[in-house]
Amino acid sequence: MAEKITGSEALMRALQYEGVKTIFGYPGGSIMPVYDALYDYTRGEKKAFDHILVRHEQGATHAAEGYARVSGQVGCAIVTSGPGATNTLTGVADAMLDSTPIVVIAGQVPISALGTDFFQEVDLVGVAQPISKWSYQIRHAEDVAWAVSRAFYIARSGRPGPVVLDFPKNAQTELVDFKPERVDFVRSYVPYPKLDADAVRAAAELINQSKKPLALVGQGVELGNAQDELQAFLEKADIPAGRTMLGLSALPSTHPLNVGMLGMHGNYAVNLKEQECDVLIAIGMRFSDRVTGSLKTYAKQAKVIHLDIDRSEINKNVKADVAVVGDCKESLPAITALLQKNDHREWRDSFKPLDEKERVKVIEPAIHPKEGPLLMGEVVNAVAEATQGDAVLVTDVGQNQLFATRYFKYPKRRSICISGGLGTMGYGMPAAIGATFGTPDRTVVCFMGDGGFQMCIEELGTIMEHQSPVKMILMNNNYLGNVRQWQDMFWNRRKSFTRMLNPCYELIAKGYGIPYSCVTERSELKDAVAKMLNTDGPYIMECAILEDDNVLPMTPPGKNVDDMLLEVKG
Repeated sequence: MAEKITGSEALMRALQYEGVKTIFGYPGGSIMPVYDALYDYTRGEKKAFDHILVRHEQGATHAAEGYARVSGQVGCAIVTSGPGATNTLTGVADAMLDSTPIVVIAGQVPISALGTDFFQEVDLVGVAQPISKWSYQIRHAEDVAWAVSRAFYIARSGRPGPVVLDFPKNAQTELVDFKPERVDFVRSYVPYPKLDADAVRAAAELINQSKKPLALVGQGVELGNAQDELQAFLEKADIPAGRTMLGLSALPSTHPLNVGMLGMHGNYAVNLKEQECDVLIAIGMRFSDRVTGSLKTYAKQAKVIHLDIDRSEINKNVKADVAVVGDCKESLPAITALLQKNDHREWRDSFKPLDEKERVKVIEPAIHPKEGPLLMGEVVNAVAEATQGDAVLVTDVGQNQLFATRYFKYPKRRSICISGGLGTMGYGMPAAIGATFGTPDRTVVCFMGDGGFQMCIEELGTIMEHQSPVKMILMNNNYLGNVRQWQDMFWNRRKSFTRMLNPCYELIAKGYGIPYSCVTERSELKDAVAKMLNTDGPYIMECAILEDDNVLPMTPPGKNVDDMLLEVKG
Protein backbone atom coordinates (compact mmCIF):
# COMPACT_ATOMS: atom_id res chain seq x y z
CA MET A 1 0.00 0.00 0.00
CA ALA A 2 1.33 3.41 -1.02
CA GLU A 3 2.33 5.89 1.66
CA LYS A 4 -0.29 8.59 2.21
CA ILE A 5 1.08 12.10 2.65
CA THR A 6 -0.46 15.56 2.92
CA GLY A 7 -0.88 17.87 -0.04
CA SER A 8 1.80 20.10 1.50
CA GLU A 9 4.27 17.22 1.63
CA ALA A 10 3.28 16.37 -1.93
CA LEU A 11 4.14 19.93 -2.95
CA MET A 12 7.62 19.56 -1.46
CA ARG A 13 8.22 16.33 -3.35
CA ALA A 14 6.83 17.77 -6.58
CA LEU A 15 9.12 20.82 -6.34
CA GLN A 16 12.05 18.54 -5.61
CA TYR A 17 11.12 16.46 -8.67
CA GLU A 18 11.21 19.64 -10.78
CA GLY A 19 14.76 20.36 -9.64
CA VAL A 20 13.94 23.41 -7.51
CA LYS A 21 16.83 24.35 -5.25
CA THR A 22 15.92 27.84 -4.00
CA ILE A 23 12.56 29.20 -2.83
CA PHE A 24 11.84 32.84 -2.07
CA GLY A 25 8.90 33.31 0.25
CA TYR A 26 6.97 34.73 3.15
CA PRO A 27 4.71 32.63 5.42
CA GLY A 28 1.17 33.36 6.60
CA GLY A 29 -2.02 31.73 7.84
CA SER A 30 -3.29 30.17 4.62
CA ILE A 31 0.06 28.72 3.62
CA MET A 32 1.07 27.50 7.09
CA PRO A 33 0.71 23.75 6.32
CA VAL A 34 3.11 24.19 3.42
CA TYR A 35 5.61 26.02 5.59
CA ASP A 36 5.33 23.29 8.20
CA ALA A 37 6.24 20.72 5.55
CA LEU A 38 8.99 23.02 4.24
CA TYR A 39 10.63 23.00 7.68
CA ASP A 40 11.92 19.45 7.20
CA TYR A 41 13.04 20.12 3.61
CA THR A 42 15.37 22.96 4.58
CA ARG A 43 17.44 21.08 7.16
CA GLY A 44 18.72 17.65 8.16
CA GLU A 45 18.71 14.53 6.02
CA LYS A 46 15.69 15.68 3.99
CA LYS A 47 17.24 19.02 3.06
CA ALA A 48 16.39 19.84 -0.54
CA PHE A 49 15.81 23.59 -0.63
CA ASP A 50 17.26 26.88 0.48
CA HIS A 51 14.38 29.09 1.61
CA ILE A 52 15.06 32.82 1.44
CA LEU A 53 12.79 34.79 3.75
CA VAL A 54 12.12 38.08 1.97
CA ARG A 55 10.60 41.09 3.71
CA HIS A 56 7.77 41.70 1.24
CA GLU A 57 5.97 39.34 -1.14
CA GLN A 58 6.69 41.57 -4.14
CA GLY A 59 10.34 41.08 -3.26
CA ALA A 60 9.83 37.32 -3.47
CA THR A 61 8.68 37.51 -7.08
CA HIS A 62 11.45 39.93 -8.12
CA ALA A 63 14.03 37.72 -6.40
CA ALA A 64 12.62 34.72 -8.27
CA GLU A 65 12.91 36.76 -11.48
CA GLY A 66 16.54 37.63 -10.78
CA TYR A 67 17.30 33.99 -10.03
CA ALA A 68 15.65 32.87 -13.27
CA ARG A 69 17.27 35.51 -15.47
CA VAL A 70 20.86 34.69 -14.54
CA SER A 71 20.52 30.92 -14.07
CA GLY A 72 18.19 30.00 -16.94
CA GLN A 73 16.09 28.00 -14.45
CA VAL A 74 12.53 28.60 -13.25
CA GLY A 75 12.33 30.88 -10.21
CA CYS A 76 9.98 29.87 -7.38
CA ALA A 77 8.10 31.93 -4.78
CA ILE A 78 5.71 30.82 -2.03
CA VAL A 79 3.38 33.24 -0.22
CA THR A 80 0.12 33.29 1.69
CA SER A 81 -3.38 34.30 0.55
CA GLY A 82 -5.06 37.70 0.33
CA PRO A 83 -2.56 40.56 0.54
CA GLY A 84 0.31 38.10 0.41
CA ALA A 85 -0.93 36.90 -2.97
CA THR A 86 -1.88 40.31 -4.34
CA ASN A 87 1.53 41.70 -3.34
CA THR A 88 3.08 39.30 -5.86
CA LEU A 89 1.05 40.57 -8.80
CA THR A 90 3.46 43.36 -9.78
CA GLY A 91 6.21 40.78 -10.04
CA VAL A 92 3.96 38.45 -12.01
CA ALA A 93 3.12 41.23 -14.49
CA ASP A 94 6.79 42.16 -14.69
CA ALA A 95 7.75 38.57 -15.46
CA MET A 96 5.02 38.32 -18.09
CA LEU A 97 6.20 41.38 -20.02
CA ASP A 98 9.85 40.33 -19.81
CA SER A 99 9.27 36.62 -20.53
CA THR A 100 10.77 35.48 -17.22
CA PRO A 101 9.93 31.93 -16.05
CA ILE A 102 8.70 31.94 -12.45
CA VAL A 103 6.14 29.90 -10.54
CA VAL A 104 4.26 31.63 -7.72
CA ILE A 105 2.47 29.36 -5.25
CA ALA A 106 0.00 31.15 -2.99
CA GLY A 107 -2.09 29.87 -0.12
CA GLN A 108 -5.86 30.19 -0.29
CA VAL A 109 -8.78 29.74 2.08
CA PRO A 110 -10.45 26.27 2.06
CA ILE A 111 -12.66 25.64 -0.97
CA SER A 112 -15.66 25.32 1.35
CA ALA A 113 -15.15 28.99 2.30
CA LEU A 114 -14.62 30.36 -1.21
CA GLY A 115 -17.10 33.09 -2.09
CA THR A 116 -17.94 33.92 1.52
CA ASP A 117 -15.49 36.85 1.91
CA PHE A 118 -13.50 34.68 4.26
CA PHE A 119 -10.53 36.33 5.99
CA GLN A 120 -7.81 37.02 3.41
CA GLU A 121 -9.80 35.54 0.53
CA VAL A 122 -9.02 36.89 -2.95
CA ASP A 123 -9.91 35.42 -6.35
CA LEU A 124 -6.25 35.03 -7.25
CA VAL A 125 -6.83 32.91 -10.36
CA GLY A 126 -9.18 35.52 -11.77
CA VAL A 127 -6.89 38.42 -10.94
CA ALA A 128 -3.72 36.72 -12.21
CA GLN A 129 -5.13 35.26 -15.41
CA PRO A 130 -4.57 38.30 -17.68
CA ILE A 131 -0.97 38.82 -16.50
CA SER A 132 0.33 35.24 -16.43
CA LYS A 133 0.88 32.38 -18.86
CA TRP A 134 -1.36 30.17 -16.73
CA SER A 135 -3.14 30.47 -13.41
CA TYR A 136 -4.76 27.50 -11.72
CA GLN A 137 -6.38 26.53 -8.40
CA ILE A 138 -5.23 23.22 -6.88
CA ARG A 139 -8.51 22.25 -5.24
CA HIS A 140 -7.51 18.79 -4.01
CA ALA A 141 -4.29 17.12 -2.90
CA GLU A 142 -4.56 14.54 -5.67
CA ASP A 143 -3.96 17.34 -8.21
CA VAL A 144 -0.69 18.60 -6.71
CA ALA A 145 1.79 16.49 -8.71
CA TRP A 146 0.08 17.17 -12.04
CA ALA A 147 -0.44 20.90 -11.39
CA VAL A 148 3.14 21.55 -10.29
CA SER A 149 4.64 19.69 -13.24
CA ARG A 150 2.32 21.46 -15.68
CA ALA A 151 3.15 24.81 -14.08
CA PHE A 152 6.89 24.36 -14.50
CA TYR A 153 6.50 23.01 -18.03
CA ILE A 154 4.43 26.01 -19.11
CA ALA A 155 6.69 28.50 -17.32
CA ARG A 156 9.91 27.26 -18.93
CA SER A 157 8.80 26.15 -22.39
CA GLY A 158 8.31 28.17 -25.55
CA ARG A 159 8.25 31.86 -24.73
CA PRO A 160 8.84 31.67 -20.96
CA GLY A 161 6.68 33.43 -18.42
CA PRO A 162 5.04 33.38 -15.00
CA VAL A 163 2.59 30.78 -13.72
CA VAL A 164 0.42 31.23 -10.61
CA LEU A 165 -0.86 28.32 -8.52
CA ASP A 166 -3.60 28.99 -5.98
CA PHE A 167 -3.43 26.37 -3.22
CA PRO A 168 -6.49 26.18 -0.90
CA LYS A 169 -5.81 25.13 2.66
CA ASN A 170 -7.94 21.98 2.46
CA ALA A 171 -5.78 20.67 -0.40
CA GLN A 172 -2.68 21.36 1.70
CA THR A 173 -3.92 19.12 4.52
CA GLU A 174 -5.74 16.35 2.63
CA LEU A 175 -3.99 12.98 2.36
CA VAL A 176 -2.95 11.57 -1.00
CA ASP A 177 -1.07 8.63 -2.51
CA PHE A 178 1.74 10.66 -4.07
CA LYS A 179 3.31 9.74 -7.36
CA PRO A 180 5.44 12.28 -9.24
CA GLU A 181 4.28 13.30 -12.71
CA ARG A 182 6.12 14.69 -15.72
CA VAL A 183 3.98 16.90 -17.96
CA ASP A 184 5.54 17.55 -21.36
CA PHE A 185 2.42 18.07 -23.46
CA VAL A 186 -0.59 20.33 -23.12
CA ARG A 187 -3.32 20.08 -25.74
CA SER A 188 -3.69 23.29 -27.81
CA TYR A 189 -0.39 24.66 -26.39
CA VAL A 190 2.39 24.59 -29.00
CA PRO A 191 5.48 26.04 -27.33
CA TYR A 192 7.84 25.24 -30.22
CA PRO A 193 6.16 25.88 -33.58
CA LYS A 194 7.31 23.83 -36.53
CA LEU A 195 9.71 25.80 -38.69
CA ASP A 196 8.34 26.84 -42.10
CA ALA A 197 10.98 25.96 -44.71
CA ASP A 198 9.52 28.46 -47.20
CA ALA A 199 9.84 31.28 -44.65
CA VAL A 200 13.44 30.27 -43.94
CA ARG A 201 14.26 30.37 -47.66
CA ALA A 202 12.51 33.71 -48.13
CA ALA A 203 14.44 35.21 -45.20
CA ALA A 204 17.77 33.94 -46.55
CA GLU A 205 17.01 35.33 -50.03
CA LEU A 206 16.24 38.79 -48.66
CA ILE A 207 19.43 38.80 -46.61
CA ASN A 208 21.54 37.57 -49.54
CA GLN A 209 20.18 40.37 -51.74
CA SER A 210 20.64 43.02 -49.08
CA LYS A 211 23.24 45.79 -49.31
CA LYS A 212 22.49 47.33 -45.90
CA PRO A 213 21.23 44.64 -43.53
CA LEU A 214 20.75 45.38 -39.82
CA ALA A 215 19.94 42.86 -37.09
CA LEU A 216 17.98 43.78 -33.96
CA VAL A 217 18.87 41.31 -31.21
CA GLY A 218 16.48 40.79 -28.31
CA GLN A 219 16.36 38.75 -25.13
CA GLY A 220 14.81 35.86 -27.04
CA VAL A 221 18.33 34.87 -28.10
CA GLU A 222 19.34 34.38 -24.46
CA LEU A 223 16.06 32.73 -23.51
CA GLY A 224 16.64 30.28 -26.35
CA ASN A 225 20.33 29.78 -25.48
CA ALA A 226 21.12 30.69 -29.08
CA GLN A 227 24.11 32.98 -28.53
CA ASP A 228 26.47 30.80 -30.60
CA GLU A 229 23.90 30.44 -33.38
CA LEU A 230 23.46 34.22 -33.44
CA GLN A 231 27.17 34.86 -33.87
CA ALA A 232 27.47 32.30 -36.66
CA PHE A 233 24.52 33.93 -38.44
CA LEU A 234 25.87 37.47 -38.14
CA GLU A 235 29.44 36.56 -39.06
CA LYS A 236 28.59 34.59 -42.19
CA ALA A 237 26.58 37.42 -43.75
CA ASP A 238 28.60 40.22 -42.08
CA ILE A 239 25.53 41.83 -40.52
CA PRO A 240 25.87 44.65 -37.97
CA ALA A 241 23.67 44.08 -34.92
CA GLY A 242 22.01 46.37 -32.42
CA ARG A 243 20.76 44.95 -29.13
CA THR A 244 17.67 45.78 -27.12
CA MET A 245 18.17 46.66 -23.46
CA LEU A 246 17.08 43.18 -22.36
CA GLY A 247 19.24 41.59 -25.06
CA LEU A 248 22.48 43.40 -24.26
CA SER A 249 24.42 40.33 -23.17
CA ALA A 250 23.16 38.12 -26.01
CA LEU A 251 26.09 39.42 -28.09
CA PRO A 252 29.39 40.37 -26.44
CA SER A 253 30.01 44.11 -26.19
CA THR A 254 33.41 43.59 -27.80
CA HIS A 255 32.11 41.69 -30.83
CA PRO A 256 33.06 43.59 -34.03
CA LEU A 257 29.50 43.35 -35.37
CA ASN A 258 27.98 44.85 -32.24
CA VAL A 259 26.89 48.40 -33.12
CA GLY A 260 25.30 49.35 -29.81
CA MET A 261 22.06 49.55 -27.91
CA LEU A 262 18.71 50.21 -29.52
CA GLY A 263 16.00 52.42 -28.14
CA MET A 264 15.06 55.77 -26.69
CA HIS A 265 18.38 56.16 -24.84
CA GLY A 266 20.41 53.80 -26.98
CA ASN A 267 23.33 54.56 -29.25
CA TYR A 268 23.06 57.24 -31.90
CA ALA A 269 24.34 55.39 -34.97
CA VAL A 270 22.32 52.19 -34.69
CA ASN A 271 19.10 54.10 -34.07
CA LEU A 272 19.57 56.35 -37.09
CA LYS A 273 20.66 53.46 -39.29
CA GLU A 274 17.34 51.71 -38.63
CA GLN A 275 15.96 54.40 -40.91
CA GLU A 276 18.50 53.65 -43.64
CA CYS A 277 18.90 49.86 -43.74
CA ASP A 278 17.30 47.91 -46.58
CA VAL A 279 16.62 44.72 -44.58
CA LEU A 280 15.76 44.76 -40.88
CA ILE A 281 16.15 41.40 -39.12
CA ALA A 282 14.41 41.30 -35.72
CA ILE A 283 15.52 38.31 -33.64
CA GLY A 284 13.66 37.49 -30.43
CA MET A 285 12.43 41.02 -29.82
CA ARG A 286 8.97 42.57 -29.79
CA PHE A 287 9.36 46.02 -31.38
CA SER A 288 8.66 47.88 -28.15
CA ASP A 289 7.64 51.53 -28.44
CA ARG A 290 10.89 52.37 -26.62
CA VAL A 291 12.76 50.90 -29.62
CA THR A 292 10.64 52.08 -32.52
CA GLY A 293 9.59 55.59 -31.57
CA SER A 294 6.71 56.60 -33.84
CA LEU A 295 5.49 53.56 -35.76
CA LYS A 296 4.22 55.83 -38.56
CA THR A 297 7.76 56.48 -39.74
CA TYR A 298 9.72 53.54 -38.35
CA ALA A 299 11.95 51.74 -40.90
CA LYS A 300 9.49 52.26 -43.76
CA GLN A 301 12.30 51.83 -46.32
CA ALA A 302 13.24 48.36 -45.08
CA LYS A 303 12.06 44.86 -45.73
CA VAL A 304 11.38 43.35 -42.31
CA ILE A 305 12.24 39.80 -41.29
CA HIS A 306 10.91 38.85 -37.85
CA LEU A 307 12.16 35.75 -36.01
CA ASP A 308 10.12 34.96 -32.90
CA ILE A 309 8.84 31.94 -31.03
CA ASP A 310 5.57 33.70 -30.20
CA ARG A 311 3.29 34.02 -33.22
CA SER A 312 1.28 36.75 -31.50
CA GLU A 313 4.27 39.12 -31.77
CA ILE A 314 4.29 38.88 -35.56
CA ASN A 315 2.70 41.98 -37.17
CA LYS A 316 1.61 43.24 -33.74
CA ASN A 317 3.54 46.49 -33.98
CA VAL A 318 5.64 46.32 -37.15
CA LYS A 319 4.47 44.47 -40.27
CA ALA A 320 6.83 41.67 -41.27
CA ASP A 321 7.59 40.93 -44.91
CA VAL A 322 8.88 37.52 -43.81
CA ALA A 323 7.90 35.90 -40.51
CA VAL A 324 9.98 32.99 -39.24
CA VAL A 325 8.04 31.58 -36.30
CA GLY A 326 10.02 29.21 -34.15
CA ASP A 327 12.79 28.74 -31.62
CA CYS A 328 15.73 30.93 -32.67
CA LYS A 329 18.12 28.12 -31.72
CA GLU A 330 16.54 26.24 -34.65
CA SER A 331 15.61 29.09 -37.00
CA LEU A 332 18.97 30.92 -36.94
CA PRO A 333 21.10 27.96 -38.11
CA ALA A 334 18.46 27.03 -40.68
CA ILE A 335 18.76 30.49 -42.23
CA THR A 336 22.54 30.58 -41.81
CA ALA A 337 22.90 27.40 -43.85
CA LEU A 338 21.32 29.21 -46.85
CA LEU A 339 23.27 32.46 -46.51
CA GLN A 340 26.06 33.51 -48.84
CA LYS A 341 29.34 34.57 -47.27
CA ASN A 342 29.25 38.35 -47.52
CA ASP A 343 31.19 41.52 -46.81
CA HIS A 344 29.30 44.66 -45.80
CA ARG A 345 32.34 46.65 -44.73
CA GLU A 346 31.25 49.84 -46.48
CA TRP A 347 27.84 49.68 -44.76
CA ARG A 348 29.41 48.96 -41.38
CA ASP A 349 31.94 51.77 -41.83
CA SER A 350 29.08 54.21 -42.36
CA PHE A 351 28.22 53.80 -38.67
CA LYS A 352 31.59 55.13 -37.54
CA PRO A 353 31.13 58.90 -38.08
CA LEU A 354 27.88 58.78 -36.09
CA ASP A 355 29.54 56.71 -33.37
CA GLU A 356 32.33 59.28 -33.18
CA LYS A 357 29.84 62.14 -32.96
CA GLU A 358 28.15 60.44 -29.99
CA ARG A 359 31.50 59.65 -28.38
CA VAL A 360 32.63 63.28 -28.50
CA LYS A 361 29.33 64.96 -27.61
CA VAL A 362 27.88 62.46 -25.11
CA ILE A 363 30.05 59.55 -24.02
CA GLU A 364 33.35 61.24 -23.16
CA PRO A 365 31.69 64.05 -21.16
CA ALA A 366 29.57 61.43 -19.35
CA ILE A 367 32.31 59.01 -18.31
CA HIS A 368 35.36 61.31 -18.15
CA PRO A 369 34.12 64.69 -16.91
CA LYS A 370 36.78 67.25 -16.08
CA GLU A 371 35.01 69.10 -13.26
CA GLY A 372 31.80 69.49 -11.28
CA PRO A 373 29.83 66.94 -9.24
CA LEU A 374 29.88 63.22 -9.93
CA LEU A 375 27.93 61.94 -12.93
CA MET A 376 26.08 58.64 -13.17
CA GLY A 377 27.92 57.66 -16.34
CA GLU A 378 31.36 57.92 -14.73
CA VAL A 379 30.22 55.88 -11.71
CA VAL A 380 28.93 53.10 -13.96
CA ASN A 381 32.10 53.21 -16.05
CA ALA A 382 34.28 52.99 -12.95
CA VAL A 383 32.42 49.89 -11.72
CA ALA A 384 32.45 48.33 -15.21
CA GLU A 385 36.20 48.79 -15.54
CA ALA A 386 36.90 47.48 -12.04
CA THR A 387 34.82 44.32 -12.54
CA GLN A 388 36.43 43.69 -15.96
CA GLY A 389 33.24 42.38 -17.48
CA ASP A 390 32.81 39.53 -15.03
CA ALA A 391 29.89 41.02 -13.09
CA VAL A 392 26.15 40.62 -13.50
CA LEU A 393 24.44 43.99 -13.87
CA VAL A 394 21.17 44.48 -11.99
CA THR A 395 19.42 47.84 -11.99
CA ASP A 396 16.35 49.46 -10.62
CA VAL A 397 14.29 51.69 -12.93
CA GLY A 398 14.96 55.28 -13.92
CA GLN A 399 18.10 57.17 -14.87
CA ASN A 400 20.20 54.65 -12.93
CA GLN A 401 19.00 51.94 -15.31
CA LEU A 402 19.53 53.99 -18.45
CA PHE A 403 23.03 55.09 -17.56
CA ALA A 404 23.99 51.64 -16.28
CA THR A 405 22.84 49.75 -19.36
CA ARG A 406 24.58 52.25 -21.65
CA TYR A 407 27.98 52.22 -19.97
CA PHE A 408 28.33 48.73 -18.52
CA LYS A 409 30.14 45.98 -20.45
CA TYR A 410 28.72 42.57 -21.39
CA PRO A 411 31.37 40.06 -22.50
CA LYS A 412 29.52 37.15 -20.86
CA ARG A 413 26.08 35.65 -21.34
CA ARG A 414 23.17 36.26 -18.98
CA SER A 415 24.86 39.32 -17.55
CA ILE A 416 21.95 41.74 -17.31
CA CYS A 417 18.90 41.67 -15.08
CA ILE A 418 16.50 44.60 -15.38
CA SER A 419 12.78 45.37 -15.46
CA GLY A 420 12.08 46.19 -19.09
CA GLY A 421 8.46 46.11 -20.20
CA LEU A 422 6.81 47.05 -16.91
CA GLY A 423 9.54 49.39 -15.67
CA THR A 424 9.07 48.43 -12.02
CA MET A 425 10.69 50.70 -9.45
CA GLY A 426 11.73 48.62 -6.44
CA TYR A 427 12.79 45.74 -8.70
CA GLY A 428 16.55 46.16 -8.34
CA MET A 429 17.46 45.09 -4.81
CA PRO A 430 15.31 41.92 -4.60
CA ALA A 431 16.26 40.90 -8.15
CA ALA A 432 19.91 41.28 -7.20
CA ILE A 433 19.35 39.06 -4.15
CA GLY A 434 17.87 36.41 -6.43
CA ALA A 435 20.79 36.79 -8.84
CA THR A 436 23.33 36.06 -6.09
CA PHE A 437 21.63 32.70 -5.52
CA GLY A 438 21.24 32.03 -9.25
CA THR A 439 24.91 32.61 -10.04
CA PRO A 440 26.85 32.44 -6.76
CA ASP A 441 30.27 32.46 -8.47
CA ARG A 442 29.81 35.89 -10.10
CA THR A 443 29.86 39.39 -8.65
CA VAL A 444 26.40 40.98 -8.67
CA VAL A 445 26.31 44.79 -8.83
CA CYS A 446 23.03 46.64 -8.41
CA PHE A 447 22.60 50.27 -9.46
CA MET A 448 19.70 52.11 -7.84
CA GLY A 449 18.44 55.66 -7.61
CA ASP A 450 17.29 57.15 -4.33
CA GLY A 451 13.67 56.66 -5.38
CA GLY A 452 13.90 52.98 -6.30
CA PHE A 453 16.13 52.20 -3.32
CA GLN A 454 13.41 53.39 -0.96
CA MET A 455 10.76 51.33 -2.76
CA CYS A 456 12.55 48.11 -1.78
CA ILE A 457 14.49 49.24 1.28
CA GLU A 458 12.93 46.53 3.45
CA GLU A 459 14.88 43.91 1.50
CA LEU A 460 18.03 45.11 3.25
CA GLY A 461 16.72 42.81 5.97
CA THR A 462 16.89 39.86 3.57
CA ILE A 463 20.42 40.85 2.59
CA MET A 464 21.41 41.19 6.24
CA GLU A 465 19.99 37.79 7.21
CA HIS A 466 21.47 35.84 4.32
CA GLN A 467 24.56 38.00 3.80
CA SER A 468 23.68 38.13 0.10
CA PRO A 469 26.81 39.61 -1.52
CA VAL A 470 24.99 42.35 -3.42
CA LYS A 471 27.20 45.33 -4.26
CA MET A 472 24.69 48.18 -4.11
CA ILE A 473 25.53 51.45 -5.84
CA LEU A 474 23.10 54.13 -4.69
CA MET A 475 23.15 57.04 -7.15
CA ASN A 476 21.63 59.83 -5.10
CA ASN A 477 20.59 63.00 -6.91
CA ASN A 478 17.75 63.91 -4.51
CA TYR A 479 15.25 63.57 -7.36
CA LEU A 480 13.07 61.07 -9.14
CA GLY A 481 15.61 61.72 -11.84
CA ASN A 482 14.00 60.35 -14.96
CA VAL A 483 10.69 62.09 -14.33
CA ARG A 484 12.61 65.27 -13.48
CA GLN A 485 14.43 65.04 -16.83
CA TRP A 486 11.13 64.76 -18.70
CA GLN A 487 9.70 67.66 -16.71
CA ASP A 488 12.71 69.79 -17.63
CA MET A 489 12.64 68.80 -21.30
CA PHE A 490 8.92 68.57 -22.07
CA TRP A 491 7.00 70.20 -19.20
CA ASN A 492 8.53 73.68 -19.02
CA ARG A 493 10.80 72.73 -16.10
CA ARG A 494 7.79 72.42 -13.78
CA LYS A 495 9.28 69.95 -11.29
CA SER A 496 6.03 68.69 -9.82
CA PHE A 497 6.78 66.49 -6.78
CA THR A 498 9.99 64.94 -8.07
CA ARG A 499 12.42 66.40 -5.54
CA MET A 500 13.01 64.02 -2.62
CA LEU A 501 13.92 64.61 1.01
CA ASN A 502 16.12 61.61 1.68
CA PRO A 503 17.09 59.85 4.92
CA CYS A 504 20.63 59.29 6.15
CA TYR A 505 21.57 56.18 4.26
CA GLU A 506 24.68 55.69 6.38
CA LEU A 507 22.51 55.22 9.46
CA ILE A 508 20.21 52.86 7.56
CA ALA A 509 23.19 50.77 6.44
CA LYS A 510 24.50 50.75 10.02
CA GLY A 511 21.13 49.56 11.30
CA TYR A 512 21.29 46.55 8.98
CA GLY A 513 24.99 45.95 9.66
CA ILE A 514 25.93 46.45 6.02
CA PRO A 515 29.28 48.11 5.17
CA TYR A 516 28.82 51.57 3.68
CA SER A 517 30.77 54.39 2.07
CA CYS A 518 29.79 57.69 0.52
CA VAL A 519 31.57 59.15 -2.51
CA THR A 520 31.29 62.90 -2.95
CA GLU A 521 34.50 63.67 -4.84
CA ARG A 522 35.73 62.34 -8.17
CA SER A 523 39.14 61.64 -6.70
CA GLU A 524 37.58 59.18 -4.25
CA LEU A 525 35.68 57.10 -6.79
CA LYS A 526 38.26 54.55 -7.96
CA ASP A 527 39.38 53.62 -4.44
CA ALA A 528 35.78 53.49 -3.19
CA VAL A 529 34.81 51.06 -5.97
CA ALA A 530 37.83 48.87 -5.20
CA LYS A 531 36.94 48.82 -1.50
CA MET A 532 33.35 47.85 -2.28
CA LEU A 533 34.38 45.00 -4.58
CA ASN A 534 37.05 43.73 -2.19
CA THR A 535 34.70 43.61 0.79
CA ASP A 536 33.17 40.20 1.41
CA GLY A 537 29.37 40.11 1.50
CA PRO A 538 26.99 43.00 0.84
CA TYR A 539 28.03 46.64 0.49
CA ILE A 540 26.34 50.00 -0.08
CA MET A 541 28.27 52.68 -1.95
CA GLU A 542 26.33 55.95 -2.04
CA CYS A 543 27.36 58.46 -4.69
CA ALA A 544 26.38 62.14 -4.57
CA ILE A 545 25.27 62.77 -8.16
CA LEU A 546 24.76 66.01 -10.08
CA GLU A 547 21.07 66.82 -9.58
CA ASP A 548 20.31 67.72 -13.21
CA ASP A 549 22.39 65.00 -14.85
CA ASN A 550 20.52 63.97 -18.02
CA VAL A 551 20.54 60.69 -19.95
CA LEU A 552 21.49 61.28 -23.57
CA PRO A 553 21.04 60.57 -26.44
CA MET A 554 17.26 60.60 -26.27
CA THR A 555 14.46 60.09 -28.75
CA PRO A 556 11.63 62.31 -27.44
CA PRO A 557 8.50 60.28 -26.65
CA GLY A 558 6.28 59.79 -29.69
CA LYS A 559 8.90 61.18 -32.08
CA ASN A 560 10.71 59.48 -34.93
CA VAL A 561 13.84 57.40 -34.29
CA ASP A 562 15.89 59.82 -36.40
CA ASP A 563 14.78 62.73 -34.17
CA MET A 564 17.24 61.50 -31.54
CA LEU A 565 18.80 64.30 -29.49
CA LEU A 566 22.46 64.43 -28.53
CA GLU A 567 22.02 67.44 -26.27
CA VAL A 568 19.37 69.28 -24.31
CA LYS A 569 18.72 72.69 -25.80
CA GLY A 570 17.56 75.79 -23.95
